This record gives sequence, C-alpha cells and structure tokens, in this order.
Amino acid sequence: MAEYIDDIEELEDDEEQQLYEHFRLVVDKGQEPLRIDKYMSEKLQHSSRNRIQRAADAGFVHVNDRPVKSNYKVRPLDVITLMLDRPRHDSTIEAEDIPLDIVFEDSELMVINKPAGLVVHPGVGNFHGTLVNAIAWHLKDLKSFDPNDPEVGLVHRIDKDTSGLLVIAKTPMAKTKLGLQFFNKTTHRSYNALVWGNFTEDEGRIEGNIARDPKDRLRMTVFAPDSEIGKSAVTHYRVIERFGYVTLVECILETGRTHQIRAHMKHIGHPLFGDERYGGTEILRGQRSSTYRAFIQNCFKLCSRQALHARTLGFAHPVTGKQMDFTSELPADMSMLVDKWRGYISGTTKDTFEE
Repeated sequence: MAEYIDDIEELEDDEEQQLYEHFRLVVDKGQEPLRIDKYMSEKLQHSSRNRIQRAADAGFVHVNDRPVKSNYKVRPLDVITLMLDRPRHDSTIEAEDIPLDIVFEDSELMVINKPAGLVVHPGVGNFHGTLVNAIAWHLKDLKSFDPNDPEVGLVHRIDKDTSGLLVIAKTPMAKTKLGLQFFNKTTHRSYNALVWGNFTEDEGRIEGNIARDPKDRLRMTVFAPDSEIGKSAVTHYRVIERFGYVTLVECILETGRTHQIRAHMKHIGHPLFGDERYGGTEILRGQRSSTYRAFIQNCFKLCSRQALHARTLGFAHPVTGKQMDFTSELPADMSMLVDKWRGYISGTTKDTFEE
C-alpha cells in the first residue's frame, strides 16, 4: 500500500472534497506514544517520512475517522487511515496484446527474453503495457492461469531498462519450487554490463548490504555487511573485455536485491555506462577533448539506458528436476555500443588510456 503515499505530489486541504480510503492500519496494543509520521514511515518502508508529513498536514491522514497533523502521537488501538481525493486505482491485471520473445515454454513455465524499456509489473505510473499484461494475453486461453493470482506468474524481476531472461511460473507448484531455488541460491544468473573505468584485477567479489538511499528513495545504496542496515548482497564479477575507459564485465549474482549490480558497481567506483540514476551518464573517465565528448554522447544515444543485460539463467525444472540453462545474446543497442568502443580503441594507442 505504500505506493499510494509515494505517488502524492500536490495535496490541498479541501474540507468539501470527497475522500477515498486507500490504506488502513490498527496500532498494536503495546505501542508507545510515537509521532504518526515516524510510525507510518516505519510501517510503510517504501514511503518517505516527508511525503507522509505532507499527506498528514494536507488532511489526508486520519486517526479514528478524524484528520490529524504529522506531529500527532499514535496510541494503542488507534485506527489509522490514508484518505485520498481520488478512488483507489483498480490494480486488476488486464490482458494486453504485447509481443513476447518466448525462449522456452511448457505446461509449467515460460522463459522470456525481456526487451529494455518494458516494465515488468504494474505499479505507480505504469498500470498498463507491462510484461505481466503481455503474459496475461499470451495465456488468456489457459483457464488454470489467473494473472491476478499471486501464486502464479513472475518468479523474479529485472529493472525496466535492463534487458534479458526471466522465468514465469504457470502453476502454483512451479512458482513455489522455482521460488525456493531462488531463495536457496541454487539458480544461476549472469549479467553482462558495460561499466565505467578499468579494473586492476580480472575478477572480484563485492559484498555489501543494500538498502534505499535516504537521500534518494528511488536509488539503492550500499552499507557495510555488519551494519544491520538493508539486506545482505554479494555480486561476483569477471572482466570480459577492456576498452581503456570502460570495461565489459560478467556479473554473477549470489543474491538478488533491488538494483544490486547497479548499486554494487557504483559502490566500487564503476557505475554502469548510461545509468542515469547512479551517475553513469556523466563522463567519468577519459579525455577532455571535444572529439571524445562527442564520441561519448553518441554512445549514450546508441544505448540510451544502463548497459545491463541478463544474459544467462539456469534452474532445475520444477517437475522433472532436469537442469535448464538458457542464454540470451546481447541486444542490438548494447551490441552496437560494445562494437563502437572496439572501433574507438582500435585507433587509439595504449598510452592514451593513462589517467
């Protein structure tokens, strides 16, 4: 329910407007007095305290059917409701005729090669045109598959602007067994990424807890493994090809956290090329010449997203137990980007890359 608070932009206090309930919460019996903005931000971990304050001060946060300000202190058994000036969005997933690149399909599962730019699941600002809507269309004649049933469907996710392989469960049993494999880290997933900078080593391991950046809640950041902040995360990487100022690497996930590769690479000083949210659209390495700057801008136009592709996916089939391994070649935009860098370094001397 947290998305409803995060979606608030401009709230106005109008006593005459009709309000609609979007969220309800009953305070525990043993709760100590606590400001409601702090209490709600702890309960709704993906909503900022600032947005909750704005909602409360605009009269949209009610306690026991009366609006309260953000400094109200909650008491045991208080009934907290979020009342907005618009009806709650119908989250029912509708089938939409969107093309799918299906790599494999049987009675239990599908493996799909997702293009960059396609949102995986409906959410704030993206209630239609998602991968889930496309799957609902593809399986619309399968009576046993209900796209609104959380016991089937997506087993894992990748970001909107990340391309590559995903597995979808068509039955509850398949989702349970596949989900356990992801939980127990017995699946195999590798990504190809073009990142800024040249590594001194050929391979390495990144470990650091991942949590939302308190300064930007749309971005994740890395904390020390023993900090007790966020969730533990481990990424292994191996250099595939060096281009002086950028490097093509393979990343293997030991865990699967939100923005894991993007946040981990940023943390070690190698943001993904073209990753605007993590600083990858700045010219972080290289020359100061106008020619080089123009080359980089052309690269950004060629691949206008973070250069990240979910290349391989491996798991045991939920029914047969047979090992299933899939590979997806780099999509056209990343392939052309890599080729452009190859062409650049082929006409450049090694000394040029000294920084």
